[in-house]
Amino acid sequence: MPFSMALPDPRRAPVRAKGAASSGARWIDRWLATVADLATLKDSHPMLDAVIDEIDGRMIRIGDHWLADFASCNYLGFDLDRDIIESVPAYLDAWGTHPSWSRLLGSPVLYEQIEARLTELLGCEDALVLPTITHIHTSVIPVLAGSGTILLDSRAHKTIYDGCQVARSHGATVRRFRFEDPGHVDQLLREISAHPRIICMDGVNSMTGNAPDLREFARVAREHDALLYVDDAHGFGVIGERRPDELCSYGCRGNSLVRHADETYENLILVGGFSKAYSSLLAFIACPTAVKNMLKVAAPPYLYSGPSPVASLATVLSGFDVNEARGDLLRASINHKTARVLDCMERLGAHTPNHSGFPVIEVPLAEHEQIGVVGRMLFDRGIYVTLAAYPLVPRDEVGFRVQMTAANTDAEIDRLILALTDLAERGFLQTGTAAQERAA
Repeated sequence: MPFSMALPDPRRAPVRAKGAASSGARWIDRWLATVADLATLKDSHPMLDAVIDEIDGRMIRIGDHWLADFASCNYLGFDLDRDIIESVPAYLDAWGTHPSWSRLLGSPVLYEQIEARLTELLGCEDALVLPTITHIHTSVIPVLAGSGTILLDSRAHKTIYDGCQVARSHGATVRRFRFEDPGHVDQLLREISAHPRIICMDGVNSMTGNAPDLREFARVAREHDALLYVDDAHGFGVIGERRPDELCSYGCRGNSLVRHADETYENLILVGGFSKAYSSLLAFIACPTAVKNMLKVAAPPYLYSGPSPVASLATVLSGFDVNEARGDLLRASINHKTARVLDCMERLGAHTPNHSGFPVIEVPLAEHEQIGVVGRMLFDRGIYVTLAAYPLVPRDEVGFRVQMTAANTDAEIDRLILALTDLAERGFLQTGTAAQERAA
């Protein structure tokens, strides 16, 4: 789920009258009541729970309706890259479709090759790959936290939140800190004596598209001998190290927020995934070798989970080659396309929290009740986006998210700009002035 808010507690939802339904049905009703807005939208809107019948580049077909896809997180376009696609059959011939051992039982050398290349790309001491970021959060955060204290970003992604709840059930204490506020982290750490202490947060935010002040968070973590745990799912592959010869402000090589901020891995663990920029079912944790070896006997996904398919391992390895050969050109293309849309938003006076220029653009609505109407208008105009309904985001942030990829064409960007212009002229989009008034 690409949003940052935890779902409400169903125990606080209204319960149906006695005798109205079985206890099982009442349990379902309680959950549905907590997500009523989202459930109604899912049941009535073609943009949610949609069956995609066909793709043609970044155009998708739902029934007989073709739409430009701005909901994809395949940022680099590797899902459509012929060099990558054509590399897969040789790996399948050599390894079959699926190495069904858990990694503890049998780890194909492809994993070792990926970890070696990933370590070089990130500039970290070592790396461990597991199937998904969700696997990592729910298994690694409890191990790292032990019976110590976790400081959790109040807007952390739901999967980080869930990992922290697992850690809580194992004896850790969880406290929330204010979004993008390293000073609050510093204050909380001065009040905490228990060790270990771990700060869990996102890198590039999955809704705002902005990055935190990583240098300041890292400084605070080191000053208090705490571990900074960063999930950069939307930054890895897109932003990277800064160099004089860089083609755009995203930097080079796509080696994550840590390198983009010119930070080190001292007291810092980076989590990321290949499922977005690299279009592959695989994730990683960049960590010291001692931590990697400990996780091999302590993290359930390494011990018990089925592995990623061979095709995913193949596309990661081939993706490394394509990234080195032409990744920076792809990032420059994404940067240019994102700038076109952000420039359009500025001309329209429409609000977006994105001030980074990174390719995740949140578009809040003037009135949250209009989400269904706006979504239908976008769908009818051939625009496919990620709808952000309550309770996935607060009501004053309800709207939609646009993601730019290297595979989106200029014609598709033109279509999106026309749709945004129409929505703004009809008064559906939140204005910059309204956003400032809400913040005040």
